[in-house]
Amino acid sequence: MTVSSPTEVAPPPPPVPITSTGTGIANLPNQRHKIVAKNGANFTLMVCGESGVGKTTFVNTLFTSTIKEPKNLSKRRLRPPNKTVQIQITKAELEEKMFKVKLTIIDTPGFGDYVNNRHSWIPIVDFIDDQHEKYMRQEQQPCREGVVDMRVHACLYFIKPTGHTLSPLDIEVMKRLGSRVNLIPVIAKADTLTPADLAKFKQNIRDVISAQEIQVYSCPIESEDETTTKRNANIMAALPFAVIGSTEDVMTLDGRRVKGRQYSWGCAEVENDDHCDFRKLRSLLIRTHMLDLITTTEELHYENYRQAQMETRKFGDPRSQPTENAKFKEEEEMLRKRFTEQVKSEESRFRKWEQQLLSERDRLHKELEQQSERVKELQNELDAYYYSHHNSPRSVRK
Repeated sequence: MTVSSPTEVAPPPPPVPITSTGTGIANLPNQRHKIVAKNGANFTLMVCGESGVGKTTFVNTLFTSTIKEPKNLSKRRLRPPNKTVQIQITKAELEEKMFKVKLTIIDTPGFGDYVNNRHSWIPIVDFIDDQHEKYMRQEQQPCREGVVDMRVHACLYFIKPTGHTLSPLDIEVMKRLGSRVNLIPVIAKADTLTPADLAKFKQNIRDVISAQEIQVYSCPIESEDETTTKRNANIMAALPFAVIGSTEDVMTLDGRRVKGRQYSWGCAEVENDDHCDFRKLRSLLIRTHMLDLITTTEELHYENYRQAQMETRKFGDPRSQPTENAKFKEEEEMLRKRFTEQVKSEESRFRKWEQQLLSERDRLHKELEQQSERVKELQNELDAYYYSHHNSPRSVRK
């Protein structure tokens, strides 16, 4: 029996023969796929636009399920209108082939429904910034388990099918949203426009977006696969997407049952590329670029917000509010203008009153001088009368 000294090193065990080729790092995507499939995904979609453009119908058509209940217009007429834009949150869980997605739909009822829609975008922008702020606050906590992530990954801005161009409200809102979220412009109810009018309407919108420098989401087009590159280019060429929403099954002239809208002249199919861009938009949102939307939100929009906040405040301080609120600034300007007008009016009235006082003073002074002259004349007459009688010879009594 031999005992090795402490300084001696034991010989290494014989190597185990590896039968498979390579080291096995190629299995990492499979491991990542198992983790993602187990945890699922979170996706937050915001729909923004005026009432009646078909936001609820489009959401239900997109996910082939009743995610949001249609609004009851009869009850809506009886209810007094709200004074501000509201934020409605609808959550659902979708499952397809054992993969689950926790879906959150953000609706903005009341947007664009008033006579004066100035600053109606403030609640929407505040909501997006608040979600970035809440997530950043949770990241700063010692325990980050169960983090609630409500950051908006995509915002569908529905444009009314007017056939002309973007309204000033659309331009202002899209400017505010484009720098904060993945903005995707959508033309609602595309079946109300002829193909020629729709093509012209799309080009007008593209021209305004380019002239106003509005930031819209653009998916990566270049890819190693030529088919994927052509598909991405075809999707982005359809921007802004013209969509038709319908959850009803209709019968086409050739006997097919499809989702669409039935008219006297025929059927407008939802999933027909010759009728609308619904399939392209669905592919962009769900099938091909959902991960890119999530990654862009986390790495671009959230990081921009986080960097801007960290440059202007210390750790743990509340969010730095903008120095000037557009709505309050306008009200302040109106109050300042009204105050200035009132001051000018009062000053003018005071000047007139002062002028009247000066005129009255001059008149009284003139009358006083005249009375003084009259008193002097009477005094002189009295003195003359007194001297004339005092110096005359007195009659002597006899």
